[in-house]
Amino acid sequence: MNSSFSNSENQSVSISGAKIAYRSFGQGSPILFYNRFRGILDTWDPLFMDSLSSEHTILLFDYPGIGDSEGEFSSDITEMAAVGIDLMEKLGYVQFSVAGWSYGGLVAQAALFLNKDKVQKTVLIGTNPPGINEVSFDPAFFERALKPQNDLDDETVIFFEPTSELSRAAAEASNERISKRLDRSKIPSTPDKFQHYFEGSAMMKKDENDFRGQYKTLKIPVLVISADHDISFAVENWFPLLRNAPSMQQIIINDSGHGLQHQHPERIAGYINLFLAH
Repeated sequence: MNSSFSNSENQSVSISGAKIAYRSFGQGSPILFYNRFRGILDTWDPLFMDSLSSEHTILLFDYPGIGDSEGEFSSDITEMAAVGIDLMEKLGYVQFSVAGWSYGGLVAQAALFLNKDKVQKTVLIGTNPPGINEVSFDPAFFERALKPQNDLDDETVIFFEPTSELSRAAAEASNERISKRLDRSKIPSTPDKFQHYFEGSAMMKKDENDFRGQYKTLKIPVLVISADHDISFAVENWFPLLRNAPSMQQIIINDSGHGLQHQHPERIAGYINLFLAH
């Protein structure tokens, strides 16, 4: 399999009676990606994905009821995690790595702790650990992210560092790459859908399964990649865990925001490739 993010075709499999849209491309060890709040197959940056797919087989999918997938989008984050795991099993993958960005990072952690026999490594980008976190969302996130449609200015504030000229230029370049394939009408835009995301995030904050505590004994390697100015999931929220999570390592990217892998697609892909290779 040598196709790229941009030229690979969308496919579907039936999971729990619903057709789940997915895309598979690249070559090498498999990585399952869980997407962000309002994310669909085509909101990933193509350069980031193609920089990973030179060494890995990439599996992307739309959550049930989101994008091109059928079914109901559940507020139970463990159910969303299970959809990805079921997809990998349907495609014949016994062991694989998982990755997640933002809300998808919360889902990826649920997938990790509930499937330790399947998950080999985990990559968490611009997200929070489970449980109570000290630094909450910046109001600027909600002012922009909950609009029915987001323009480039919104995306620069949400995902990049608007005070940095280099970051603003990276926002424009990433937006151009993404726009070549993206149908914005498929992006979730209604309050009822937003509420399911928020309820799933609240579930991880409550952390009834004590995922946070399980980091103390976790042996599966975890890479956390954070920005120095993430207005939704602050980097500082990871600091209390680092001394009590022996399999975790963290990278912090300066002058960056929530979408740091879209600002530095090749650089972040390089860090991930190195982590997964060793």
